[in-house]
Amino acid sequence: MKIVQVNTICGATSTGRICVDLYETVAAKGHEPYIAVGRGGLPPGINGYQIGNQTDFLCHVMKNFVQGKAGFGSKTVTKKLIDWLGQIKPDIIHLHNIHGFYLQVELFFTYLKEAGIPVIWTLHDCWSFTGHCAYFDFVGCDKWKDGGEGCHDCPIHRTAYPYAIFKDNTVWNYAAKKRIFGGVPNLTIVTPSHWLAGLVKQSYLKEYEVVVIPNGINLENFRPLDAQEQKKRDKQYAGYRHRTILGVANRWEARKGLGYFEQLADRLGDHYTIELIGLDQAQTQLMKKKYPTGKILPLPRTKNVQLLASVYRTADVYVNATLEDNFPTTNLEALACGTPVVTFDTGGSPESVDDTCGIVVPKGDIAGLTQAVIRTCEEKPFSEKACRGRALLYNRQDRYTDYLHLYEKVYQTGQDW
Repeated sequence: MKIVQVNTICGATSTGRICVDLYETVAAKGHEPYIAVGRGGLPPGINGYQIGNQTDFLCHVMKNFVQGKAGFGSKTVTKKLIDWLGQIKPDIIHLHNIHGFYLQVELFFTYLKEAGIPVIWTLHDCWSFTGHCAYFDFVGCDKWKDGGEGCHDCPIHRTAYPYAIFKDNTVWNYAAKKRIFGGVPNLTIVTPSHWLAGLVKQSYLKEYEVVVIPNGINLENFRPLDAQEQKKRDKQYAGYRHRTILGVANRWEARKGLGYFEQLADRLGDHYTIELIGLDQAQTQLMKKKYPTGKILPLPRTKNVQLLASVYRTADVYVNATLEDNFPTTNLEALACGTPVVTFDTGGSPESVDDTCGIVVPKGDIAGLTQAVIRTCEEKPFSEKACRGRALLYNRQDRYTDYLHLYEKVYQTGQDW
């Protein structure tokens, strides 16, 4: 089978890593994989196609800023993508994030409907069925639900991605996307969480079959210390009372719960340090100014998986204070390194955590979050073995095998269609 994945980026962040891992899994099974990427280029050894360019990206961003039309720029590069697909002649097209200012969705979905190629669409957020946003939990909005009046008077069009700064165009967007994304023959939606699957079934995408396939991770990269490493660490820190809390985000926005880490820092004793990976330069300087003694320690964003895994391993607890999320792979990475997880009961985040490996706290409950962190760090009720055992459920080979089975199913359906 020739399988083309389409995503905003490739190799970086969770969705980009998923694309590469799935690419390698498909290739190992003797199939012919490709990745069409919106921006950032393709990693070495990956066959595929660069869709967008910097000029087109900036034009699309400005179109959205002024007109509120994310997904309706990039007409020329979308035509070229369709030409390339015509040359490749894929058996399956696997969509991931099609937002990100690199596709003209109407042109692209017209092609998909006419081509009749089996399509799998993995939704990593909610953008596909709203008039603007990728997430709406933060503001408690349900205008997107099918059967109602649809999106209108968006409360976050200026403040939430994709940032339609000068115009609220959610009424037009909602109607256009509902028309464009409907009626694709042989399209299957995949969600990484049961939470998101439930939302899809309440949206105008409910006409499609929805399959839940959780994200998978590389359990060789993310692993606990081996016996020799652990022995050395135990000796080094014998009698050491200090506790380390870790938070990781690709981008620290309000919805990622940055403010809750500041509240934790103010509530916890001086023997606690909070390490935050992914803060931008301005946020880093602010944290250094507010916490000059290092109570919150900013760490740079890194693409080095080994370095990231080492930070997970040295933390006493991984805290995910997200207020909007689908199925965060950071939870899985922490568990795979033997580190327990404390998370808010948000979206699909609690689906990876049970009472053997962490604590789920009601969303926004800072007192509960603080208590859960203290219990996890001081009482140590969650063993490294139990955390690792939970992570084994998300072995990428098993999860990507689920995708291979789905590919085979939709390919056969396409042959019969």
